[in-house]
Amino acid sequence: MIASERKIRVLIAKPGLDGHDRGAKVVARALRDAGMEVIYTGLRQTPEMIVEAALQEDVDVVGLSILSGAHMALAPRVLELLRANGLDHVRVFVGGIIPDEDVDALLAAGVSGVYGPGTLTDQIVADIRKAVLGEEVV
Repeated sequence: MIASERKIRVLIAKPGLDGHDRGAKVVARALRDAGMEVIYTGLRQTPEMIVEAALQEDVDVVGLSILSGAHMALAPRVLELLRANGLDHVRVFVGGIIPDEDVDALLAAGVSGVYGPGTLTDQIVADIRKAVLGEEVV
């Protein structure tokens, strides 16, 4: 199978106590429409539950949707657990209410992309393809 035919597997997760998942579902639908396989874990997942699902589902990407303000604790913990479980290759993207001043710290911690409200789903699709397959999408 050549790279452009490879199905990217994405786990979309809602860590923490946040109870709103409309944005996560919109992104999941856009990724499916773009030909990716998407697994949605549902609400109120712990970092441990997310990484266990990533391991079981053999995903390329974990997308975290965080609206609660706990992104500086949750995203680094997910990254730490991925590494501890030999999943260094799994890319992590974070979406939600992320203050501008936290973006650089998340990227420095190993997050591949950070998206706020209003981000076009085409941008998220393109960034995931580039991160996983090395493809530039025009």
